[in-house]
Amino acid sequence: MAIKFKKTYRFALVSSVYITIFSTGFLGLLLWFFNKFSASICLVFAVSIATFSFFVIQYRVERFIYRRVKKIYDDVSLLESTSFRNQPITTDMATLTKQVKKFATDKKLEIETLKVREEYRREFMGNVSHELKTPLFTVQGYLSTLLDGALDDKKVRKKYLERAEKGVERLIYIVEDLDMIAKLEMGDVNLELSRFDIVELVQNVFDMLEMSADKKNIILMFDVKYNKAIKVFADKEKIQQVVTNLVMNSIKYGKDNGTTEVTIEDLVNNKLIVRFRDNGEGIEKQHIPRLFERFFRVDKSGARSEGGSGLGLSIVKHIIEAHGEKMYVESEFGKGSEFSFTLEKHQ
Repeated sequence: MAIKFKKTYRFALVSSVYITIFSTGFLGLLLWFFNKFSASICLVFAVSIATFSFFVIQYRVERFIYRRVKKIYDDVSLLESTSFRNQPITTDMATLTKQVKKFATDKKLEIETLKVREEYRREFMGNVSHELKTPLFTVQGYLSTLLDGALDDKKVRKKYLERAEKGVERLIYIVEDLDMIAKLEMGDVNLELSRFDIVELVQNVFDMLEMSADKKNIILMFDVKYNKAIKVFADKEKIQQVVTNLVMNSIKYGKDNGTTEVTIEDLVNNKLIVRFRDNGEGIEKQHIPRLFERFFRVDKSGARSEGGSGLGLSIVKHIIEAHGEKMYVESEFGKGSEFSFTLEKHQ
């Protein structure tokens, strides 16, 4: 490790000045006492003692203090702190103290960040394990039952194979969503931007999810009738996934005989905002900041029975941010929620 030595002369200079003043004053008093006072002698003595004391003190500082300070730098540099490693060694205690404090603060911040990341990694791995384990055990259970003798009964066989197939489909769904979110977080997704009608896209999603909504008698609707096309400039496939995830989410957590309403409004700077409003169960205030976390569910017990990977809202947020746009959420517990995002409007 090549560390440069930054010399500081302040300590030696100040010390030599004090010594010179004291020594010259003492010599002047002695000469005056013996009636032999001479200004020239005092001046020559002052210059000599100042020069001598300066070089001796500086040598001692460099020789002894430098060794001890260098050991501090060497010990600290073992921690691979590039910011500290590249600093020249200084024997100025104020500068050294400042550098060590800054190093300690940076390391403390780094340790806290690593702790948060480790906690996040542990939670993520636990969630992935749990999400994959549930459908795997389901499939294993049905297949084991079939192998234990139920294979001969045609009705039971068909029923169990269909349920096992659903378990496999859920596994595929989770793995595909994990792959998608990993690519989004790494910035490994290329957006294929094009001009398309956002009203038509939302209507297509309504048509696709109509049967799911009918099971809970939920009405999928626009706030008003949009007679003209509203063109936006974005990745059509990705935005369709965003709309699908938000509508599915409103159906999943919506109340029976409820509504899911979509509003498209103009904003400033050639932007528009798409709002998804439902009159479902709503979300408690303390849960809102964590809504877009991977695998986070407000209802831990009932959500899995509704299906899904637990990654829907996280994927939505990443897709919108990949477009350089904003995602918003407002909710009142017991009354409903509103999710919205901005898009670039195409003239």
